Amino acid sequence: MMMEQQPRRRSWVVWPMIAIALLGGVLIGKGWERTGYAGETYEELKTFSEVLNQIQRHYVEETKPKELIQGAIRGMLATLDPHSAYMTPEMYKEMQVETKGEFGGVGIQIGVKDNRLAVIAPIEGTPAHRAGIKAGDFIVKVNDETTKDLSLMDAVQKMRGPKGSKVSLTVQREGMPEPLVFTLVRETIKIESVKSKIIENNLGYVRLTQFQESTGKDLARAIKQFKEQKVQGVIIDLRNNPGGLLTAAVDVSEQFLPSGKLIVYTKSRDGKKDEWFAKAKDHLDNLPLIVLVNEGSASASEIVAGALQDWGRAVIVGTTSFGKGSVQTILALGDGSGLRLTTAKYYTPKGRTIQSTGITPDIVVKAPQPAVAKVTENQAGEKDHEGKSGKAPVGKDQASPAGKSSDEAGAKTGTPHPVAPAEAGTDLSLEEDVQLQKAVELLKTWKVFKELKPS
Repeated sequence: MMMEQQPRRRSWVVWPMIAIALLGGVLIGKGWERTGYAGETYEELKTFSEVLNQIQRHYVEETKPKELIQGAIRGMLATLDPHSAYMTPEMYKEMQVETKGEFGGVGIQIGVKDNRLAVIAPIEGTPAHRAGIKAGDFIVKVNDETTKDLSLMDAVQKMRGPKGSKVSLTVQREGMPEPLVFTLVRETIKIESVKSKIIENNLGYVRLTQFQESTGKDLARAIKQFKEQKVQGVIIDLRNNPGGLLTAAVDVSEQFLPSGKLIVYTKSRDGKKDEWFAKAKDHLDNLPLIVLVNEGSASASEIVAGALQDWGRAVIVGTTSFGKGSVQTILALGDGSGLRLTTAKYYTPKGRTIQSTGITPDIVVKAPQPAVAKVTENQAGEKDHEGKSGKAPVGKDQASPAGKSSDEAGAKTGTPHPVAPAEAGTDLSLEEDVQLQKAVELLKTWKVFKELKPS
């Protein structure tokens, strides 16, 4: 009896104190004039404390208060939207490192689409990318554990692990009768967010893989080189770019727009608007500009594409983007943990919403569907070495992991494995990439059409 009574006394002392503290927070945050709302919250907190007490008294196994509270918080956030989540102190610390461009895992940015866990985009040079996982794939299992009702943050944590360890992902792909199984080896990489080069002698090509703290500065250096080499047009490749920092999206956009132009605005529940405008920068004047997007372009990528499209600054080419247009604010908590909370939605300068609709290209160009062949796990590992030749499958995270590729990445024995040219948005030759071909074609004819005069 003594063992049963002790937790009862502790619970009836602790949980009302928690309820009072939470109520105090409600009153302070909302104001005393909303006592009706606060009273309703207090009544629900009383029920919450009773449930916790009954669990501690009667549950078949011993429970830990911290784990129960964290579970309750996760459940509360799960009733909101897929992008709101609780982060333990370890997860919060890892998230802060991610914005610097260094991640651990298998290299997949994930989101929720049609109420299912979806691949926004595989990150270049990672196990997932080289094994052939594609934007639009639905992850149905992680290590034979179903992803149904799994939060984004929990899914990310399950896909992460020590360098060199393996994880198995089962994905459902459109047009495939059976799920595909990929066995990936986790590693750690640093992501180079900006890659640039001159193509076709006089056209500048910039590939943005993610939007990080340094993306704006790295892009500025590439643009400076383009000017020195007197390029005749520029292609910005945002395909399979899952997004990143809002500030980085603004930094990128204002390098192509005149000072004072609206880039993006957000609107919260109470109608409050926050706006971001281009500042005076050494931008690319009026050089012809093409932006490439696909179903793996999300969030910050859609902000950039939407702003340049609305102002008539660029022609958008490719396929409709992912459609992730909600704002997540990171809120630090007292114990070192954090909340990732959806607080607003993004809108393009003309007031278009991005959420669930995405950015529709001015010119739709679909990438060819890959062929499919059956290979063994060993064969998949061998083919990974062929990566960028176009003869083998080369295919993030809020929430947002990454990694390096491995010889052992690939499908299980006898599992269908995609065999196709490299995925859109990688270092392809012009002949292999029909979307890039179209962009080059448009830039080459741009000057011709501009100089046409009616007889």
